Amino acid sequence: MIIPYEMLEQETLESLIEEFVSREGTDNGYDEALSKRVEQVLSRLKSGEMVIVFDQESQTPNILHKDVAKQILREQEV
Repeated sequence: MIIPYEMLEQETLESLIEEFVSREGTDNGYDEALSKRVEQVLSRLKSGEMVIVFDQESQTPNILHKDVAKQILREQEV
């Protein structure tokens, strides 16, 4: 399920983005400060390039590129 970022409280959204950009083993190509990385992801959420998805089975949120999220959702419908 895709969750509009606007539905999350600001503090929750920031925590989710911070967790996303600082995941161990994630090569996100950023050498910038955490605040800058958070700002970049928030900008991509606002533009619609990235979306927040919630996996009901694992009860976990994630941030994905919109095309990846749509593909996953299509596969779950089958």
